[in-house]
Amino acid sequence: MKRLRRIFMLFAVLAVLCVSASSAFAEKTLTVFAAASMTESMKEIAGLYEKVAPDVKIVYNFDSSGTLKTQIQEGADCDIFISAGQRQMDQIDISADPKVNAEKLDFVEPGTRFNIVSNKVVLIVPKGRNPKGLSGFKDVGTDKVFLIALGNSDVPVGQYSEQIFKNLGFWDALNEAKKISFASNVKEVLAQVAAGAVDCGVVYGTDAAASSEVEVAAGAPDGSHAPIVYPAAVLNRAADKDAARAFAEFLKGGEASGVFKRIGFSIPGENSKGSGEQVPRRGLGQCPRVLILWTFFRFGTQYASPGYRR
Repeated sequence: MKRLRRIFMLFAVLAVLCVSASSAFAEKTLTVFAAASMTESMKEIAGLYEKVAPDVKIVYNFDSSGTLKTQIQEGADCDIFISAGQRQMDQIDISADPKVNAEKLDFVEPGTRFNIVSNKVVLIVPKGRNPKGLSGFKDVGTDKVFLIALGNSDVPVGQYSEQIFKNLGFWDALNEAKKISFASNVKEVLAQVAAGAVDCGVVYGTDAAASSEVEVAAGAPDGSHAPIVYPAAVLNRAADKDAARAFAEFLKGGEASGVFKRIGFSIPGENSKGSGEQVPRRGLGQCPRVLILWTFFRFGTQYASPGYRR
C-alpha cells in the first residue's frame, strides 16, 4: 500500500511539472512589421527560423514603411520593425536626429538597431512590352512616357524616385504634366506596370527580380539618390524582448543572409557588426518535458521498487 501511495504521489508531481513545462514553452508569437519589398525574403526566413525555434511563430505585417511607422505610432502591436528607409526608423528612434524625430517618439529598444540589407532602384516596363524603347531614367522626361507609376511621398521607393528625377532636373515637370500615377507601396507600383496601366515604374531591384511580368529597362544613375539601406530594430514595447532579440540575431546570420542575397539584396558590410550567431537547436536532452519524464521514470521506478531502501 505504501508503495502504491508513493507511485501515486510521484505521478501527481509529474503531472504538475509537465503542465508547468508546457506553459513555459508554449508557442510565442513575434509580430514583425516589414517593408513590402521584403515580403518574399522574410516569408522564406520564417520557415527557416521555425526549424531552429519551433516554439516561436512569426506573424508579418507588410506595407510601406511610412504606413508601418504610423501604425506603430498609433499603438499597433509590433515587436520588430524593418524599414526600407532610415527616415521612417529615425522618426521613432529617440537617439536619432531631433530634426527628423521632431515628435520625440521613443519606440526603438536601445542597442538593437542595425542595417539589415541594402537594395537598388530600377526602371521597369511590362514584360515584352516596351514599344517606345525605354532604356534610361532620362527617357521618363520625354514624350516616350505618357504615365509612370511611382511610390508616394511617404514610401521610401517614392522618396528615392523623387531624388532621382530632381537630380535629373525634371521632377516638377513630371508633376505639372500629371505624368505620375502614385501608389501606396512598391508592390502597387509593380502591379500597375505588370498590368500595363502605365508605361513604366520605379521599384527596387529585388521586386523586379521576383516578378515574371516586368523587365528592367535601366538602373538608376550613379549618385542620383541616397544609399538604399534598410534598418531593423526591436521595439521597446515588444511583448517578449528576448524572443525578439533572438530573431533579430538570426536575421544577421548566414542562413538569413543567404536568402537575402539570393533574392537580390546586398548585406551592408556583410553585417560585420552582428554576431551572426544562430539560435541553437534543441536536442532531446535540452527539452524540459523529456528530461522530466526521463528523470521520474528512472528514479520513480527505483524508489517504488521492493528492493529500495532509505
